[in-house]
Amino acid sequence: MTAFFEAIGSFFTDFLFVPLHFLRNLELANWWTANTITWMFILICCAAFVYWCKQIAIFDKTGEDNQDTTAHSFLS
Repeated sequence: MTAFFEAIGSFFTDFLFVPLHFLRNLELANWWTANTITWMFILICCAAFVYWCKQIAIFDKTGEDNQDTTAHSFLS
């Protein structure tokens, strides 16, 4: 059973974490390049937030959104 857990540990350490080790070493040379994944996620989240706000404005303008506090049975 110990060999099984050692194999899992070896799989993560030797294979799956290699890109993260590369980014960790790259951070010493260039911080901006090392954080490209973070910047991509920030851009995706900003785009999703803008899309969400536009959709809220569309529903608010057409009046489809039910603003009543008793819209759900558990709130009445």
